[in-house]
Amino acid sequence: MIPQSFVQDLLARIDIVEVVERAVTLKKSGANYFGRCPFHTEKSASFSVSPSKQFYYCFGCGANGTAIDFVMQYHGLSFPEAIAELARDVGLEVPNDHTGSHHKDEDFGQLSEALAKASRFYQTSLARSPHAKTYIQRRGLSPEVVERFSIGYAPDAWNPLATVFPDPRDSLPLKTGLLIEKEKGSRYDRFRDRIMFPIHDRRGRIIGFGGRILDKGEPKYLNSPETRLFEKGRELYGLFLAGRAIRDAGFALVVEGYMDVVALAQFGLENAVATLGTATTPHHIQALLRQTNRIVFCFDGDAAGRRAAWRALENALEALRDDVTLAFLFLPPEHDPDTFVREHGAKAMREAAHSATPLATFLLDTLRARCGDLASAEGRAHLVYEAKPLITRIPNAAGVLRLQLIKAIASISKLSQSELEQALGIQSATRDHASTKTMPGRSHAPRPRAPRVAPSGAAALLRLVLQSPLLAARLPVNLIPDDTPEGRALIAIVDMANLDEPLGTMAGLLERFRDTPHGATLISIYNDPLEAEFNTTVIEPLFEDALKRLQTVAISREIEEFMEQARTSGLSPVEQQRLSSLLREKNVLSTLPRPNKT
Repeated sequence: MIPQSFVQDLLARIDIVEVVERAVTLKKSGANYFGRCPFHTEKSASFSVSPSKQFYYCFGCGANGTAIDFVMQYHGLSFPEAIAELARDVGLEVPNDHTGSHHKDEDFGQLSEALAKASRFYQTSLARSPHAKTYIQRRGLSPEVVERFSIGYAPDAWNPLATVFPDPRDSLPLKTGLLIEKEKGSRYDRFRDRIMFPIHDRRGRIIGFGGRILDKGEPKYLNSPETRLFEKGRELYGLFLAGRAIRDAGFALVVEGYMDVVALAQFGLENAVATLGTATTPHHIQALLRQTNRIVFCFDGDAAGRRAAWRALENALEALRDDVTLAFLFLPPEHDPDTFVREHGAKAMREAAHSATPLATFLLDTLRARCGDLASAEGRAHLVYEAKPLITRIPNAAGVLRLQLIKAIASISKLSQSELEQALGIQSATRDHASTKTMPGRSHAPRPRAPRVAPSGAAALLRLVLQSPLLAARLPVNLIPDDTPEGRALIAIVDMANLDEPLGTMAGLLERFRDTPHGATLISIYNDPLEAEFNTTVIEPLFEDALKRLQTVAISREIEEFMEQARTSGLSPVEQQRLSSLLREKNVLSTLPRPNKT
């Protein structure tokens, strides 16, 4: 048995578009990707892949599923074999009862709970420390933002966490990196006299800490060591809290420090995240592109900041797409994001982010600066030499951007486009681009279908919950009718949410119910080709509207019961009062406006 927690973690780390693209040539059309189905012979591109749903569906043969299903169907593997294949791609070890790894998987939750206990201790310590509170006030952090980010304080002592972990034989605090063991067996706290910033994974679980020293000393920032929970190259500080704001703002702002994220959030810029003391990695880029199509990297304007920006650019090249915008914001040398937003305000910071330098401009400007005298043949040859490893890493998904860069570099280097392409050792971008123009314009569009009946209240809510699983925790289960497959599936999801089970992504939910009676119901929702992926700004009103419809149905049923009783045996004064209240409530619900599905 492979633990469900491992399957969910695996799905959170992989991107179905990357998995499918190894076997199928995909082209983006709208929100999805389309290509020729690998499971049946066809001439048109009827095979669709949804990056937001992490799901594929063929309009021709009906093949469908998650990344796990694709690997099973395409390679003819069993479920465990497909899990092992995907796990190798992302560097995970599949838990196995025979090797004892299953026990390690059970430890995952215990390690996270140990970190949560430490976080609560640090928060209490901050409230009790005048020294730490003075620092927080001096940095201008409000009580609200301190609470939002669960900021705490590690006391200036060797082992204050002994009050949280009193058993000297307990190995959990050692595994989390909170404690360090000496050669003779005694222990001491890793973090001492530091402001503590909990680091969450994408599900909101604490996986590590960043600690900032209050006074002078080194290192200024100290992070948890890498553990089974925590890999710095994969995680971004603040991403769990910033997800909604990133989608609403339309871009993610990547900064370098924890305090920058917190300060920006205090000024209403809640769409900022920070790397964890490392350069921006491809994993960071992919995680952010699942949230938004625009990323703005914010760096200091000095030489060190520009070197960090260039590393971010290099790591982003393979993730580029023509519908993605990456830009670079360089602040004045005297400022970081924290000081800039405090001096100039949130409006100035937003304006600076919106006018940030696009990736292509930054790339070309940097190459010009590096390559000396471009009036000389040697300087122009140097530019082509420097450009080659960059241009060749840009994927076909960013073919138009790559073509424009090739044209710009050809102009600077005084070569024709074909001469430059030959020097770069790549196929003619002009021919590639022209060939895409000759393809039928509607070959990627979903096939038209006949209009369908409007979904019931339970079905409408199920569709919204699949797109935004966190909504499940807000549903009153007693209002959901269990007389339809959609209603029963929705009740199962709500029950899971009420047990504090992490619901994960849409694909994750499908995997949870793979071998249950609800699996087919969820697949039918996923497969509906007319089911639009709603804009995040309208999900909430649509959810409220669907919930209102459920409430109306429940009230109508209760009214009918009272009316029937009134006809047969009459109503008591209390029952008459209840009936009047229900009629008023139904009238109020009927007058509420319906939302727009745009």
